[in-house]
Amino acid sequence: MPALFKFLVVLCVSSYMTGSLYAQADSSLLKNNGKTGSNFPIQKDSASSSVYKPRKAIIRSAIIPGWGQVTNKKIWKVPVVYAALGTTTYLFFRNNRQYRDARNAYILATDSDPLNDFEIKEPYFGVKDQPERIRTFRNQVRQNMDYSVLFFLLFWGLNVADAAVDAHLKTFDVSDNLGFRVKPGYSPLAQTNGISLVFNLGK
Repeated sequence: MPALFKFLVVLCVSSYMTGSLYAQADSSLLKNNGKTGSNFPIQKDSASSSVYKPRKAIIRSAIIPGWGQVTNKKIWKVPVVYAALGTTTYLFFRNNRQYRDARNAYILATDSDPLNDFEIKEPYFGVKDQPERIRTFRNQVRQNMDYSVLFFLLFWGLNVADAAVDAHLKTFDVSDNLGFRVKPGYSPLAQTNGISLVFNLGK
């Protein structure tokens, strides 16, 4: 059971990092109006960024998982979100059912009344004379229930964090006023010639 939880964590973190790399690649591949040389201005449609509000995507993702990803136009992430949340939900209900059966079996096996042993379900009936084994299994599935809830909340939080990162990347300033150039010059502090990197962040 813990191995499956670890797999889900790796899956969600990988998709989160992949989404961030896609967003960075999209920004780096924007046209620079045909300009070459040491200046690399990058453009972006200022009209879309002026009306886009990251807070909207974050709130939507917190209310309904995947809604923020749809708002950010990252629909391919929605199945990943629901696969993680759906798996933990399924594991919770399965472990809950096993916990109730094991709890009832343990109570019946330790009540010193053999007349009601027929109520013990399998596979617990075969070990009704070893109630400690039933109790151990009951404690294990109870722990797995707690893990299911913990990972469900973790994946929900990752869903919100992913929507927040994508939303802020959509509004990242990559307009004409943002540029980068390499400039040779003299440093009075170091008293030597060198090359400086100049970032133009706009007005």
